[in-house]
Amino acid sequence: ENSMSGKAGKGAAGRGKSKGGKSVSRSKKAGLQFPVGRVHRYLKKGKYASRIGAGAPVYLGAVLEYLAAEVLELAGNAARDNKKTRIVPRHIQLAVRNDEELNKLLGGVTIASGGVLPNIHSVLLPKKSKKEKGAA
Repeated sequence: ENSMSGKAGKGAAGRGKSKGGKSVSRSKKAGLQFPVGRVHRYLKKGKYASRIGAGAPVYLGAVLEYLAAEVLELAGNAARDNKKTRIVPRHIQLAVRNDEELNKLLGGVTIASGGVLPNIHSVLLPKKSKKEKGAA
């Protein structure tokens, strides 16, 4: 807590609101980039349950952030492999379909403008003739 801002540590010891203190977002408290407050609001608005605990949006936010980071990491690698600096849907498609677990998670998902993995069935490839064997 103290490491995040220089002014933390002064004021009320431990519990309770300190008077006139800067408000710290729940995302910052949890050390997340994803918005905990917004996830909480969506959980309540979605009528998934009559009540939503305080830890639920933090946990879900962390899971979503992890998945986003994983996809972005692999898509960034795919973009770099294609000598591009910008991730386009094709890179996301290549990233997801080449990763076993992400492919399973997004099995029934179509990525718009994603295309397909380059794949030619071995049966369709030209036959190796006996003359070529010496050269190849």
